[in-house]
Amino acid sequence: MLCARVWGALRPLCTRGHASAWKRAHGHKATAKLDLSGIYPPIATPFTAREDVDYQKLEENLQKYAKIPFKGLVVQGSNGEYPYLTEEEQVEVVRTVRRSLPADKLLMAGSGCESTRATVQLTEKMAAAGADAVLVVTPCFYKGKMDARALVQHFTKVADSSPVPVVLYNVPANTGLELPLDAVVHLSQHPNIVGLKDSGGDITRIGLIVHKTKTQDFQVLAGSAGFLMAAYCVGAVGGVCALANVLGGELCELERLCVSGRWEEARLLQQRLIEPNAAVTRKLGVPALKQAMQWFGYHGGACRSPLQPLTDAETQQLRGEFSSNGWL
Repeated sequence: MLCARVWGALRPLCTRGHASAWKRAHGHKATAKLDLSGIYPPIATPFTAREDVDYQKLEENLQKYAKIPFKGLVVQGSNGEYPYLTEEEQVEVVRTVRRSLPADKLLMAGSGCESTRATVQLTEKMAAAGADAVLVVTPCFYKGKMDARALVQHFTKVADSSPVPVVLYNVPANTGLELPLDAVVHLSQHPNIVGLKDSGGDITRIGLIVHKTKTQDFQVLAGSAGFLMAAYCVGAVGGVCALANVLGGELCELERLCVSGRWEEARLLQQRLIEPNAAVTRKLGVPALKQAMQWFGYHGGACRSPLQPLTDAETQQLRGEFSSNGWL
């Protein structure tokens, strides 16, 4: 993990547009980068019956997660329903998590907005609230114009200004937009861009990104538990996985098996995670994740409107995906 004192000395050079000067002065090989390796749950946001953020239940979840060997937590990711929270709520949730999170755990906060200006501003607020790094999703409302040139400019400006390291976030299922590989390779050279969370599930792409950025200190995180082992096989260093909200200990065990080269045991565990993971992500989404959290002793609860609760048939389907794999 990056030493706080070293980062404190380097941080001013990576902000306010001085990243290029920092790069010239120090060079990439001398850069002390944040170590992202490990498993992170992109935590859910509990709500009250009135759809207010339930900070008490959030803290109760955090106490349970503290017992699991996660590298850290991702706050204000898609599983946290961040598009449905106000900016004030987004920042306050990060502040709440930072107060409860042990100092040796990383806090990665989502700060991606549609405009570069808004992303820069929210990034600064997330850093002030205690984030160790920010996870910046691709802007997508005008996705037809979000080519490599536009996205490189966007992420470069955010990283130039960010007080903390930036992690790129590629989630085409939600954005309808793939962060181009050549853009990722170009951005990997920025001294304040330390990695990528890739939720697309294309293992050849993940492997190619690892290969093409091998001369940089650039880290790739799998964006889903369904292909976590495969991502480790091609060089990923960890995962930000929705299923970790439910089966966090098991995903940390899968990480341990992969890192120690125990591939046969890893394969058997990975196979049992594929169907539950698909159920709480691409099949049934956040409402299913929150329902599964309830079954496993966490506070999930209802989503904020317009997301709707599961139907009875969907709930039965969800239970079947977990029980048939031996989790319920």
